[in-house]
Amino acid sequence: MCSDQPTERRSCAASPAGQPSLDAFLTYRLHRVNKLTDRDTLRAYQHECKLPLGEGRALAAIGSFAPMSVNHLARAANLDKAQASRSAQALVERGLVHKTASAADGRGVVLSLTPAGVARHGQVMAMIARRNHEIFSCLTPQERLLLGEWLDRITRHLLDADED
Repeated sequence: MCSDQPTERRSCAASPAGQPSLDAFLTYRLHRVNKLTDRDTLRAYQHECKLPLGEGRALAAIGSFAPMSVNHLARAANLDKAQASRSAQALVERGLVHKTASAADGRGVVLSLTPAGVARHGQVMAMIARRNHEIFSCLTPQERLLLGEWLDRITRHLLDADED
């Protein structure tokens, strides 16, 4: 999927205001990679798993981290709370997720997979593994390891800053 040759030239020339061009910023480039991967991942969720993207992400998160609340689901699946709630309810209606009242919070719910959800979770995780391989196959194993470490470090930094 990747090649050693850039498909377009990134302009690092300074703008008239003295700032680098937009495509020189790492945050812009990360967002672009996210959008490019989401487009193909959306299709994979729909065609291979027969689920919309939000429901697929929610199913993957519930299967990986259950039991969990809707708030925890939102964080784990990178969805806002309303999306997480709608996705969880859709998965309940599909018979893939079981929703019970939380013993700790009378207003909250606890989400877990049904037996059908466990089977579909396996399908979703296989698709995620395949997509991960497709996206990162242009990197060597060492580069993938380093990228993972760097992303973990950036994540910890942002989470620490968020707590301040």
